[in-house]
Amino acid sequence: MTHLLHVNASARGDASRSLELATRFIGELHTVDEALTVDRLDVFDGSLPEFGTVAAGAKMATFAGQGHSVAEERAWSQARTVFDRFDAADAYVFNVPFWNAGVPYPLKQLIDVITQPGWAFDFSPDSGYRGLLQGKRAFVVYTSGVYAEGLPPSFGADFTTNFFRDWLGFIGIADVEEVHFAPTVVNPDVEASRRVALAATIEAAQRFADSERFAA
Repeated sequence: MTHLLHVNASARGDASRSLELATRFIGELHTVDEALTVDRLDVFDGSLPEFGTVAAGAKMATFAGQGHSVAEERAWSQARTVFDRFDAADAYVFNVPFWNAGVPYPLKQLIDVITQPGWAFDFSPDSGYRGLLQGKRAFVVYTSGVYAEGLPPSFGADFTTNFFRDWLGFIGIADVEEVHFAPTVVNPDVEASRRVALAATIEAAQRFADSERFAA
């Protein structure tokens, strides 16, 4: 049985193009693994803890091998609860719409909450960083309303994909499937683009399902 965490980073509910594709991907997995369990984390639901001055102090104290104050311990414990939920998954599905050439701000909040020393990564002065969430898989669907590969710079830029790929690799998740659906707004035939993205999503789900690691 595989436990999957679906991180929904769209604020658009049922109107979300990225959520539609992520949901279809998960549905395809269910057809080959009826025992698949799915935990959905909606980053816009307001449940993520703040990671501000106190939590940052706890992080740096941990990084330096120092103790926490009472307030720092509370903030660190809240972050740990979110990380444990994330780490409990064997595989991940992320739907990530482009926001101002980057990721939506609560998705960045999730990343900043869980990407902590000793949890998601460790560090050696000799060898640098090492991701600790190895052996896990991910599927990511990216959507953009205006930007699309090959368009002039006046239509925007893609810092989203590179940032998110780098973060997944940083925490140790190297086995990643990706689908891009763009543009979803400035597009003379958006339905044709949707069909291409949907076909790519189904193919990615089939590869995901055929993996020995997923079947295990």
